[in-house]
Amino acid sequence: MKYISTRGNAPELNFEQVLLAGLAADGGLYVPKTLPRFSREDIAAMRGLDYPALAEKIITPFVSDCIPQDDLRAILAETYTEFRHGAVAPLAQIESNQWVLELFHGPTLAFKDFALQLLGRLLDYILERKHQKVVILGATSGDTGSAAIEGCKHCKNIDIFILHPHNRVSDVQRRQMTTVQGDNIYNLAVQGNFDDCQAMVKASFGDQHFLPDDRRLVAVNSINWARIMAQIVYYFYAALGLGAPDRSVAFSVPTGNFGDIFAGYLAQQMGLPIERLIIATNHNDVLHRVMMTNTYGRQPLAHTLSPSMDITVSSNFERLLFDLYDRDGVALAKLMQRFDEGDISLSESAMQKARGLFSSHRVSDEETCQQIASTWRECEYLLDPHSAIGVKAAQSSDVAPEIPMVILATAHPAKFPEATKSAGLDQVVALPEHLHDLFERSERMEVLPNDLAAVQAFIASNIKA
Repeated sequence: MKYISTRGNAPELNFEQVLLAGLAADGGLYVPKTLPRFSREDIAAMRGLDYPALAEKIITPFVSDCIPQDDLRAILAETYTEFRHGAVAPLAQIESNQWVLELFHGPTLAFKDFALQLLGRLLDYILERKHQKVVILGATSGDTGSAAIEGCKHCKNIDIFILHPHNRVSDVQRRQMTTVQGDNIYNLAVQGNFDDCQAMVKASFGDQHFLPDDRRLVAVNSINWARIMAQIVYYFYAALGLGAPDRSVAFSVPTGNFGDIFAGYLAQQMGLPIERLIIATNHNDVLHRVMMTNTYGRQPLAHTLSPSMDITVSSNFERLLFDLYDRDGVALAKLMQRFDEGDISLSESAMQKARGLFSSHRVSDEETCQQIASTWRECEYLLDPHSAIGVKAAQSSDVAPEIPMVILATAHPAKFPEATKSAGLDQVVALPEHLHDLFERSERMEVLPNDLAAVQAFIASNIKA
């Protein structure tokens, strides 16, 4: 399997190289040169596989030239033993033909554990083999940081620096990062918003001269292809559980950075019968505005009850645009250059393709609270605010009622008690046993100004020899 840049002017890489590369040299994102394709018979043969075995089937074509089958099988088995539910990604029915795919049974109670528990192990495997050390640099709007730290904390060849917007993540999200002990772990609270943090990460990947000569940056944000690859699996798992390939399935996906729903798009392109993919957004509706008005542009960031979606630029949208523009890297590079200068519109053909694949819905904080309350009243199922946005978007869609609808539940409600309280629900959601003392643990973080030079100087001075 070879990987190419969305902007068409970077060398082709294999999986091992892509894992360590992050952004392509031309500023683009890496995608597979060709996607594996599964027939109906292939998909039917996957029925009954447990999650690690299914993951092996889906992931093997992407990595087989770099990781021997037995090694991959062992890595996947170890990855998913960290999850607290035997099914790993169980389905919970909340209406007659509506299911919640629970993606919050990993160590940090968020869907990002699926990718980052695997990513940490893949990095450890490859770095040990290459006798290299790297620096992980990531930005988080809440969940990526804790999942990255948890997935990589035992890796002896890695220093981890995670940027989060100071005072703009939930208390649980912050503490899941700042209470993890380790000499190689640094939490940097930046006095800005998530987009500021994301911009610093991108700038640092573009110019790494601030690092020692024997170090390079590795991405844990969803610009890293391995993140997307791992998330494809649970679309297959859910669809198989509801009758695929004999039945089509629709998915409603709470998304800000477009990585999670892009994995669903790839599953569809690989042969999974997905009827519809619904983009569910909060007030920060950059993706919804594209679908409704064909305008892709930045607006001021609003802070909401669903902070993991408080994003004004969707980094992974570029990967979809690459396909919408017939994989023309030159055309896409010009489009993204225009985007750096201001708002853009897509070509008529690209927009037509996008609307054929996706629908979208924007949900306010008030509607989010109403959905949390109504779902609790109707079936005593408690949603976190991001998942509630997914449910509301699903209920507002025009998908035929006979098509099973799966909503991705991206986080545990205990991570967002403010939303539960705002929904008028009195019950306090307890953290799972492994986090029962989270608020008693000591925190460790550095508050830094919203300044790239200051952040890079801190990183350079704290890298272990």
